[in-house]
Formats: sequence, structure tokens, C-alpha cells
Amino acid sequence: MDMSSVATLSPRELDVRARIVETAEALFRDIGYQKTTVADIAKALKMSPANVYRFFDSKKSINEAVAERVTAAVRARMTAIARADRPAGERLRDLLRTMNACMCELGVSEAKMHDMVEAAMNENWGVIRAHIDGVDQIITGVVADGVALGEFDADPKIAGPCIRASMIRFCHPAIIAQCHDMPLPTLDQQIEFVLAAVRTR
Repeated sequence: MDMSSVATLSPRELDVRARIVETAEALFRDIGYQKTTVADIAKALKMSPANVYRFFDSKKSINEAVAERVTAAVRARMTAIARADRPAGERLRDLLRTMNACMCELGVSEAKMHDMVEAAMNENWGVIRAHIDGVDQIITGVVADGVALGEFDADPKIAGPCIRASMIRFCHPAIIAQCHDMPLPTLDQQIEFVLAAVRTR
């Protein structure tokens, strides 16, 4: 079911769809997204697999819906920081720290969900591409605020994606693990380097 079809669902149908995603997420956290089947989800909801397939045309679609819930929560945290009434530099610093913290939290306390997010990024799921676009928009907005306030001297449309890309070591699950023992740069050093690149001189 694509997003245009979702828009035509009744409130009751939207509620059922949301419960399917919530149940799938709980199972993913418990036994892992690869081991969870549509039959498992249907059983937990006391409905038939056929009813689940009324709302999702494949297990992959459910995977993406759960990934969207997880990434949307990250963007919500970032948006709250971006909209705060504080200097742009402070907000940008906190945004970058939060991006790292969200991935580290998954790795420490949500190992099975971390596996799904890592697979989504490695396999370039559509929901991850949309998430990256959303992150770029949030960062770009803060850079634009900084330019307007005289804090930054950079083209926001270029700086936003560049800043996000420069933080990949601290925000991609696989790369975080691979670079765990690499001494430099530290997260704070990388963030200060990014801030120095956009500050007004």
C-alpha cells in the first residue's frame, strides 16, 4: 500500500494500520526484524495474515513502516532542537550530538532494532533516503538561521548536506562500529571543525 492509498483510509483503518506497525516494532525489538514474520504480527494482533496484507503488500513494506517510525523519532528530536530560541551555533552543535546519540542509543539498548536500521542504511531503503532528505532540511534551516543572524557565512543549501555527510562516521551504525577504536577525531573535535567551517570570519 503506497502513501496515496494510505490517504484514502478511514480513521478506523488508519488505527488498524498503526497497530500493525506498533506490533511489528515491538516484535522487531524482541526477536529481530528478520525473524519476525507476517504470521507472527497477525497472531499478536489476533487477526489473520490476510488482514495484515490488506494494509501492507509485503513484509518489506512493514519493515519500511517501522523504520519510518524510528527515523521520524530522530527527526522529531532534531526538529525540537532546531526550533529552539538559541544561537544557531549552539543548535547546530546539539543537532550533531543528537544525531550521534540516537545511533549510539540504538546500539547499546536496542541491538535488534539497530540491526534493522543498519540494514536499511546499507541497502538504501526508500525510507532512509527520505530520512536523509529530512535531516538535510533540518540542518540547512539552522545554517540559514545562522547566516541571517550573522553567525555563519555559508550557502545553506550546500552546507546542510555537506555537514550531514561530514558526520557519517558518527551517525552510520556500521561505521560507528568499525571506527570504535580509532582515536581521532573525537565527536567533539569533528563538531568543532564543522562549526569552524561555517562561522563568519
